[in-house]
Amino acid sequence: METWRQITTWGAPPEFNMGLDGALLEDVDAPPTLRFYTWTPAALSLGYFQRFDDVPAASDAFVVVRRVTGGGAIHHANELTFSITASAKHSLFQGPIPRSYERIHELIAQALSRFGCDPAMRGDSELSSDISDTGMCFHHSTSLDLAWGGRKGVGSAQRRRKERVLHHGSIKLGPSQYDTGVAELEGSTDPAELARVIAEVFRESAKIQLTAGVPSPSERESAALLGQKSLDPDFIKRR
Repeated sequence: METWRQITTWGAPPEFNMGLDGALLEDVDAPPTLRFYTWTPAALSLGYFQRFDDVPAASDAFVVVRRVTGGGAIHHANELTFSITASAKHSLFQGPIPRSYERIHELIAQALSRFGCDPAMRGDSELSSDISDTGMCFHHSTSLDLAWGGRKGVGSAQRRRKERVLHHGSIKLGPSQYDTGVAELEGSTDPAELARVIAEVFRESAKIQLTAGVPSPSERESAALLGQKSLDPDFIKRR
């Protein structure tokens, strides 16, 4: 059974969250890592290729950072964020890129189904959560996005670099100021409990052993540098 590292950081600053994901992507010697995190304060993350002026919420949000992954903007509030980093040669990421999304979303869907919903990839369906001209990830869906009740509930993106892959995603526990009309889980779901169930599914279905860990000193150093870049006004607004 393959051993993965699990890193959990609750209530971390936005720049640390973005910096650590970037550091895990760059660390070619790191083991496969499953990470769960939340944000304090709540922040808006722009996709790497988005223009600041194309996201109306960006000029209003309290904190704005830029991700290393593409896709639409996400308001990181009332959610659980997860990331997976591993070699591009790992079985999870081998083959066509869409297939890697399918593998990961199948695991996430198994976990979400234990919370009273019936998630499935959108396919050719139309979603009521799709809203034009907001620039928000949860207002734009693709065939691979997870949805239930006719609304999008999970948004994911990937970045591939130095033969490594970062896949991170946002699982909405309910709507927020800028992410309106999203799918919701029944009742009040604690992010830590959802993370526990996702980890359990990964152990059972992906046949991996998860070992609690922390970022290495070099990853922390890299995360600090990359985190500051994610907040840099020129980096945020240059596109």
